[in-house]
Amino acid sequence: MIANLGRADRLIRALIGLILIMAPLGNIPPIWDSGLAAYVSMGVGVVLIATAFIRFCPLYRVVGISTCKT
Repeated sequence: MIANLGRADRLIRALIGLILIMAPLGNIPPIWDSGLAAYVSMGVGVVLIATAFIRFCPLYRVVGISTCKT
């Protein structure tokens, strides 16, 4: 795996991931009344944090995008 995420992209992914994980737990806004929406939101948040941590996004590789400077 070659890194394809730059520093800014990783930071944005990590912040959005944390928001998507924490929002259903606090029920803010109350759109997560159904359990499925909460689980989907948290799942997407985990994926975003994981891709930020490993510095690799499979979707970026398929599309041919790289925000990494090296």
